[in-house]
Amino acid sequence: MSFVAGTIARLRVRREKPPFGWFLGEGDEEGPELLLPYAEASGAHPAEGEDIDVFLFHDDQGRMTATRRQPLLKLGELGRLVMADFHPRYGCFLEIGIGRQLLLPVKELGDRKELWPREGDELYVVMKHDKEGRMLARLARIEDFEPAVFRAPDSWHHQQKDAWVTDVFRDGVFVIVDGGLLGFGALGYIPNASLPRALRLGEKVSGRVTQVREDGRVTLSLRPAKEKGRLEDADRLLAFLRERPGGAMPYSDETPADLIQRRFGLSKSAFKRALGKLMKERLVTQEGNWTKLTAEGQAEADGVSGSD
Repeated sequence: MSFVAGTIARLRVRREKPPFGWFLGEGDEEGPELLLPYAEASGAHPAEGEDIDVFLFHDDQGRMTATRRQPLLKLGELGRLVMADFHPRYGCFLEIGIGRQLLLPVKELGDRKELWPREGDELYVVMKHDKEGRMLARLARIEDFEPAVFRAPDSWHHQQKDAWVTDVFRDGVFVIVDGGLLGFGALGYIPNASLPRALRLGEKVSGRVTQVREDGRVTLSLRPAKEKGRLEDADRLLAFLRERPGGAMPYSDETPADLIQRRFGLSKSAFKRALGKLMKERLVTQEGNWTKLTAEGQAEADGVSGSD
């Protein structure tokens, strides 16, 4: 018999050998054996001659070992695992419910280190083998998700949903939207214009479903609805101006969208809506490429400062 890491095998307890544990093999025949350590027995001790189901993995010394603990993921399966630790040379160590963690190699994470996952983030991965037959993780791809996800119902439109980032692109991020009682989840996408900041791989977010597509995928936004967003964005710009010398900033309707995104984390349209609100209320005015507090805006700021 060939023992395969990451799989469940039904093996016979051949003998006990203190202080190590039990040696297991296929039936009573002579052949390969592996150890079920005492620490991996997980409950009642097995009896010699008993057939038991065990999960196979390599220990710290590279030896094939057995455990009766139930893994969260097996070879070839897709799952969402919590990142327990990170090593800059090796990668992410993921919890799989047994005494040993599963490695997601650093080469899977891409070049943008600021977007790498942090401890506690949850990553969708598939278990595979390295060249030596040891367990290893790789990031899940669209083709891995397709058999598991469902088509989002139209009722999700405008609802707030939890999601986990599965891939980061230049113009947005892909996510798996929590399915709740409906099942595994649905495929989703969040464009950069709907993000207040860059998201990490494996990060959990809560977003508003802005579109349920014909193919059952969804588009989400992490920004509030336009009316609420306009109020919040206007308050942010007003607070920014009040901190500036002379109550002025070198940003206006004419400022390029990429500069606005970098400086305020806002899309050009959201920035213009917020400025429009402030100008309508006569709190700011624009002069060329500059936006300045009006006398009313400055007086309101002084009133706020005085009340503190």
